[in-house]
Amino acid sequence: MKALTPNDQLFLWLERRNQPMHVGGLVLLKPPKGQSTADYVHKVVADMRTHTEPVAPFNLRLKSRLGMWFWVKDDEFDLEAHFIHLSLPKPGRIRELLELTSKLHAAPLDRAKPLWEAYVIDGLEDGRVALYTKVHHALVDGVACMKMLQRSMADSPEIMDIPPLWANPNLRGSVQRSEASEGFVTMLGQVLDTAKTQLLSLPKVVKEVGRSLWQTSVADPDFVSVIQAPRSVLNRRITASRRVAAQSWSMERIKTCANGLNMTLNDVVLAMCGSALRSYLSELNALPARPLVAMVPVSLRKDDTATGNHVALLLANLATDTEDPVERIETISRSVNHSKERFASMSQTEIMNYVATMMGISGFNMLTGLAPRLQAFNIVISNVPGPKHILYFNGAEVDGVYPVSLLLDGQALNITLNSYAGKLEFGLVACRRTMPSMQRLLQFLEDGLVELEEAAAKLAEADLKKRSAA
Repeated sequence: MKALTPNDQLFLWLERRNQPMHVGGLVLLKPPKGQSTADYVHKVVADMRTHTEPVAPFNLRLKSRLGMWFWVKDDEFDLEAHFIHLSLPKPGRIRELLELTSKLHAAPLDRAKPLWEAYVIDGLEDGRVALYTKVHHALVDGVACMKMLQRSMADSPEIMDIPPLWANPNLRGSVQRSEASEGFVTMLGQVLDTAKTQLLSLPKVVKEVGRSLWQTSVADPDFVSVIQAPRSVLNRRITASRRVAAQSWSMERIKTCANGLNMTLNDVVLAMCGSALRSYLSELNALPARPLVAMVPVSLRKDDTATGNHVALLLANLATDTEDPVERIETISRSVNHSKERFASMSQTEIMNYVATMMGISGFNMLTGLAPRLQAFNIVISNVPGPKHILYFNGAEVDGVYPVSLLLDGQALNITLNSYAGKLEFGLVACRRTMPSMQRLLQFLEDGLVELEEAAAKLAEADLKKRSAA
């Protein structure tokens, strides 16, 4: 038995019917050459169904003791409750796949069982096969999910008989950390150790909170406070309905743009999002006068542990109040660097407690819904590093890996992306009722990248003229 960390417990406390707290991933596969899609799916599904003994953390379910949640091994595991084979209705376009994914992602996971589900989906008109998996955020964070994905795939199409994610022996690294003595003394020791770690972080946390309050009072232009996010249609109450959209962009294209502007890849991604949100909200005649604020998760993970959440949260000014793409990306970069410099002098525990303290008002609203006007940010934008080379699953080439994240009440849109084999793959999730025509954001993201490329080209041209004149 293993106690959940305070961070992991939070995802259970936050969960409601309109706010399921699981993250997901949509993987597209190209069946091996010379093999029909039907034959490949039949073989793969039959093989997957033989793996009825999951490894940690997929064999763990929740148990409550002493007012806290713990992970325990599920001795009555039933694969039929977790693994399902589905076929798309004709014509089997990506549109139908995303509609099905939206419905699957909207359904909450059963807490009486291990908190994950996996689906094989065929019937795509182009012959590809989809794998959709969802796992509760209390069990893993986005970085851990990506590590699990990499370990459950192969580097060559020649490697066959790869077990499915839940039964892959390469994921056994966290088993010993996930299973411990079930005795009362052990549980009490875990609780006391957690409390001790939290108390030791207090002096540094108090110092940084005081520094933040001072910066808010003196209006430091690069500091993004927890009280400056404007009211927006993005921050309405959400329903249980979901809409999923996905698209890929060339990593080389984005890196070239970043180099031309002397920015980072993440700066360009946030600037694309800022531009897209400005265009989308302008089209709805709902653009706030003040700039939108994004919450950007930053991984603190320093090892290969598969379970738990090791993430800090920083606030970024998306500069949606300006038309100038260069001014927007420069503002974004300064606000992100300001938070990174603060975190550089803090331990993981200090960072997480500092963030929890500063986000307390917003967190209170998420837990209770009593103060909907109190919010620290307008949207979550997360970038998860992924594999740099092409992966294979039992001979099939992995053609795309799209994240499908979660929504919070008052946060009707989430943008998550991950890198894969020279591409950045964006997964957008929104409340279907709150965010009309959300898929329009895909075109606006492309428009945002184009305007940054044009700005980079102008800077390069101006630099060339300057050097020629010299």
